[in-house]
Amino acid sequence: MVKISVCIPAYKNAVFLKRNLGALATQTFKDFEVILSDDSPDSSVLDIAEEYKNLLHIVYLKNDPAKGTPANWNYAMQHARGEYIKLIHDDDWLSSDDSLQQYYYCLEANPGVDFCFSAFYNVHLVSGKMDPVFCSSFHRWLLKRNRYSLFKRNFIGPPSAVFQRNNSSVFYDERLKWLVDFEGYIRFLGKHKSSFVYLDRCLVNIGLGEEQVTQTTKTVKEVVIPESLYFLHKHGIAILKNVWVYDYYWRMLRNFSLKNIEAVEATGWEGEIDASIKKMLLLQKKIPRLLLVFGPLSKIFMLVGYLRNR
Repeated sequence: MVKISVCIPAYKNAVFLKRNLGALATQTFKDFEVILSDDSPDSSVLDIAEEYKNLLHIVYLKNDPAKGTPANWNYAMQHARGEYIKLIHDDDWLSSDDSLQQYYYCLEANPGVDFCFSAFYNVHLVSGKMDPVFCSSFHRWLLKRNRYSLFKRNFIGPPSAVFQRNNSSVFYDERLKWLVDFEGYIRFLGKHKSSFVYLDRCLVNIGLGEEQVTQTTKTVKEVVIPESLYFLHKHGIAILKNVWVYDYYWRMLRNFSLKNIEAVEATGWEGEIDASIKKMLLLQKKIPRLLLVFGPLSKIFMLVGYLRNR
């Protein structure tokens, strides 16, 4: 058995994939396989895999028809044979030659923990600008205290920053696109009692481009609203008792200017709308728009609604 299975869900991005595999080929840690799950309609990914077959242990999987996001992620992970899983999207890449070594040491040194994540660089693919992203000690404290603190902000980051033991039945929810990584982390931390280790070093580069699913869907209410309400029903209305969760739904309704049930249903949501969401809609409807969108005042209104909801 290999130590690490590096899982790469791929789709046509030959240039980015080549950079990804190139970074893997220079790793000081060598005991790993690469699971390359290919959703491409052509041979571009296969051609790159052939180039690296003598440098890396590549397990190539051709998907016909394409599985899509995130089913392709899950498919790659389900074929992992290593003790650990390192998911890396095809347009991301490891930032240092010892990145895999650092991830490996992290969980080897913490046998009671199954999940770790690192700091990372956001790399703007057009300009080349690199922004380091770290998780503060305060945010780590919040996350250990309550995994739903991720509603404040995704402190963990994208899946490419995560490293985990290959002993979990938790996979990404294939009904989701916008909240997929965030929701998966919450379930994983729930199963493992919010236990994790954080590496305060940027070990992976995250390629940022408008072609990414999360970049293209973040302002589409027909995606964000149904997924957020699905999340609420899946995890239970009681999560609204967490102020960060309540604030997320408050801002979601405000930012998309939804003031009634009909507007919510028009986004494509066909399920039940909970009484707490209806109360939120009613309260926002009573507030003049200019006041509602003013940050400090909006927070006060949100807290009023939150305290009533409790």
